[in-house]
Amino acid sequence: MRPDLFEAPDYYNLDELLTDEHKLVRDAAREWVKREVSPIIEDYAQKAEFPTQIINGLAEIGAFGPYIPMEYGGAGLDQISYGLIMQEIERGDSGVRSTASVQSSLVMYPIWKYGNEEQREKYLPKLASGEWIGCFGLTEPDHGSNPGGMITNFKDMGDHYLLNGAKMWISNAPFAQVAVVWAKNEEGRIHGLIVERGMEGFTTPETHNKWSLRASSTGELIFDNVKVPKENLLPNKSGLGAPLGCLDSARYGIAWGAIGAAMDCYDTALRYSKERIQFGKPIGQFQLQQKKLAEMITEITKAQLLTWRLGVLRNDDKATSAQISMAKRNNVDMAINIAREARQMLGGMGITGEYSIMRHSMNLESVITYEGTHDIHLLITGLDITGLNAFK
Repeated sequence: MRPDLFEAPDYYNLDELLTDEHKLVRDAAREWVKREVSPIIEDYAQKAEFPTQIINGLAEIGAFGPYIPMEYGGAGLDQISYGLIMQEIERGDSGVRSTASVQSSLVMYPIWKYGNEEQREKYLPKLASGEWIGCFGLTEPDHGSNPGGMITNFKDMGDHYLLNGAKMWISNAPFAQVAVVWAKNEEGRIHGLIVERGMEGFTTPETHNKWSLRASSTGELIFDNVKVPKENLLPNKSGLGAPLGCLDSARYGIAWGAIGAAMDCYDTALRYSKERIQFGKPIGQFQLQQKKLAEMITEITKAQLLTWRLGVLRNDDKATSAQISMAKRNNVDMAINIAREARQMLGGMGITGEYSIMRHSMNLESVITYEGTHDIHLLITGLDITGLNAFK
C-alpha cells in the first residue's frame, strides 16, 4: 500500500463557510481514515471482506448517528458535520461509508424519529457505541425502485406479530444485531419493525461474488414465521413515507460521501500527472491532461457548494426530498465520471490496487444505483418541477 498523501482540494476556499467545530470533526475523521482505513482497505477489498476491527474507530469519530442527541449516545452534531464525516469516510472507501450511513440514517434515525422512548433508550446507545450494528430491510428481490410493492408482511397474532418475507442487497446484514424491517400489515399499511438476531426463523445469508463494494458486507434478510414482540413496532410513523424519510437522510449523506471518492481520485490523478514522465515531460504538462484535471476540480467545487447549501437547508429543516435527490444524483454521477477519467490518466497503473481509483470506480457503480437509481432521481426532479408524475 502506498502512503496516504491525500490533500483535500478546496478551490473556492469553502473552509471559510465551516465553523471551527465542523473543521475539527472533519479533520478528526480525515486523520482516522489515513491511519486506520487507507493502509488496509485494498487488501480487504481484494479479499471481499469487511474490516470489522474498524467499527470501534467509526464510533469514536462520531460516524454512528452524529446528529442523534447526546442523551441517546449520539454526538449531537449538525447536518453539515454529518456530511463531512461521510465525505471523509468515503474518501477511504464507499463500503465503509455504507456501513456508517446505514447505521446512522437507516437504523438509528427511524428509531429516534419513529420509535418510542423505550425503544430509543434500548437501542440507540448500543448502536452509537458500535456495540451493536444494524441494517435496514426495504429492498426486495422483486421490488427495488418500487418499494411500495413489497410483499413482506406481518400478521397480528394477539400477543406478537408473525413476520414473513425476504429482503436483499442489505448492507451489514451478515453481522448486524438488529434490523429495521419494513413490512405490510393485514390492511396493506407499511410499518417498521425492529427484528433482532436470534429470533427464530430470522436468517441473514451473505451475498458473494460482488465486483463492487467488496469491502462491505452485503446479505439478505429472510423471515420465516418470525415472532416479533409487539413492543418492537415503530409506533410514530407508518406508510411509505416512513422509510422514504430514512432514505432522505441517507441520500443526503451519500451526496457528501461521493465528493470524498471524487476528491481522492482527483488528488491521485493530480499527483500522478506531476510524477509520470512521457515524451520528456510530466503528463500534467499536456493540454488534454490539464483539461481532465480542470474539469475534475470544477465539478468537485460545484458539488461542494451544492452539499454545503443543502446542509444549511437541512439544519434549518427546510430541505425537500427533491433537493436531496438532486444532490445525490448529481454528486454520484460527478464522482463516477471523475473516477473514470482519473483511471485513464493513470493508464495501466489505474487498474491496480496500488492506487485507489479502480476500487472507487467499482464502488460508485453501486452507489449510483442504491437508495434511488440515477434515472429515478432524475424523475423525482422532473416530477418536482413539472408536477406531472412519470412513475405512473
